Amino acid sequence: MSPDQHQHAHEDSTAIGPHAGGAAGPEPRPGTGPASVPPPGDVVTILPEGRTVFGMQLPIQSQSTMYAQAWEAAAGAAELAQIALACESAGFFYVGVCDHTFIPERLAGAMSTTWYDTVATLGWLAGVTTRIRLLSHVYVVALRHPLRAAKEFATLDALSGGRVICGVGAGHVKEEFDLLGPPFDRRGPATDEAITALASALTHEFPLLDGPRWPASGLGQRPRPVQAPRPPIWTGGSSPAALRRTARFADGWLPQSLGPNAELVTTLRRMREEDRPGAPLDIGGLTDCLHVGTPPDGLEIPPRTVHGSPDQIAAYLRTFTAAGVGQVQVRFPSRGASELCDQIAAFGAEVAPLVDR
Repeated sequence: MSPDQHQHAHEDSTAIGPHAGGAAGPEPRPGTGPASVPPPGDVVTILPEGRTVFGMQLPIQSQSTMYAQAWEAAAGAAELAQIALACESAGFFYVGVCDHTFIPERLAGAMSTTWYDTVATLGWLAGVTTRIRLLSHVYVVALRHPLRAAKEFATLDALSGGRVICGVGAGHVKEEFDLLGPPFDRRGPATDEAITALASALTHEFPLLDGPRWPASGLGQRPRPVQAPRPPIWTGGSSPAALRRTARFADGWLPQSLGPNAELVTTLRRMREEDRPGAPLDIGGLTDCLHVGTPPDGLEIPPRTVHGSPDQIAAYLRTFTAAGVGQVQVRFPSRGASELCDQIAAFGAEVAPLVDR
């Protein structure tokens, strides 16, 4: 598994490789079986029509050795704020924060144990920033009661002025499920139920949760989200089970796989039409590493890094737009926070305006 793939492996319901949290068979197909869960009663899309938008998973807040850069280990709140503000100034649509409650010792050598709390970090970022959206990327939703998750996201949406995107996924670390959640091999159905329940609790003050794992009624929550009818829910992963989950339950897609994913997008749209005819879906993409300009001496860039003039990088990004992708997550190799912020600024000023021309 490459560093870029591992960066998002926790989003995929059937993650594989040495960091995937133990052997696991494929999930049951979402929305099937004797206790199949209905999808949310609405669809909430937020991407602008006719314009590609960009986002970034923030460094520092998760430090897997497979993708963290050397300078991140000594960085903290000041650098995290600096980078988030740089993204906001550059016109990025969102910044993202990952999720793991703990890392078992068997995985700590590769994944490290530095994983900031998702909602606490996004809440702090809400106070640092003013406009940029705040994405959980991705929140392992089956590890929390849906009412607990709804309380966190609704409060964050209220405090941020309506900027939350609930990015959720099935998870891959078995020990987290052993301690906190449903059985690991039942995380798929539990995730499906959790998404529908979360959507209901974000929409209604007194939601009716049908279960079977988390039945509840007559239990009210405030504050209510600012976004109406609720914040959007994007699901992560590129496996067949993850695609089916997105098609049936989600408002948007956060892929694990790099590139425009034209074939997967086509498959996903077909699945969406089968499960929810006519329902829109916000489609995401994940780039290879980018560098605006000629990489300076001393900067190590990963294989497949796309670098060059703004026109060259914009041409690469247009392949995402051509595939039907509306939001593209970008990443820049760097030797420090300031160098990263310079790349973010150059991208926002010189590359992004060229993509939709």
